[in-house]
Amino acid sequence: MGVCTYEHETTSTISPARIFKAFILDADNVIAKVAPHAVKHVEILEGNGGPGTIKKITFGEGSKFKYAKHRVDSVDHDNLTYCHSLIEGDILAGKFEKISHETKVVASPGGGSIVKATITYYTIGDAKVNEEYVKEGKEKATGIFKLVEGYLHANPAAYN
Repeated sequence: MGVCTYEHETTSTISPARIFKAFILDADNVIAKVAPHAVKHVEILEGNGGPGTIKKITFGEGSKFKYAKHRVDSVDHDNLTYCHSLIEGDILAGKFEKISHETKVVASPGGGSIVKATITYYTIGDAKVNEEYVKEGKEKATGIFKLVEGYLHANPAAYN
């Protein structure tokens, strides 16, 4: 098994608490609302949303993937961090044992927030991580994030 880690940051004018509530804690609902082409629906298979929860994400018509199973590894409401792993589905492309994400939302010096993500790919055998696959994932995540951010700007009372 190989391990490859990448980091990604996205900035926003939205406060860290609102971003965390919408983009992290209520992502299942918000993303399906603002990006139905990406996520059709999310179903909790086990758990209550906290660590150990297993969710099945069914991707939308615009996705090349059908589904993924997502396991919540940890949630820290005080430090605005959330860790999860993609543990099953065609998104693993037959090359990955899992793909883990650690997301932390921090205040930006000029106001707003910075979303810091660390993505770790755990490959099966001697499989290699395709840089284009990583780049495509970052672009899609950034696009969805911007849609959520737009939703929050258009709905200033949401997630306060």
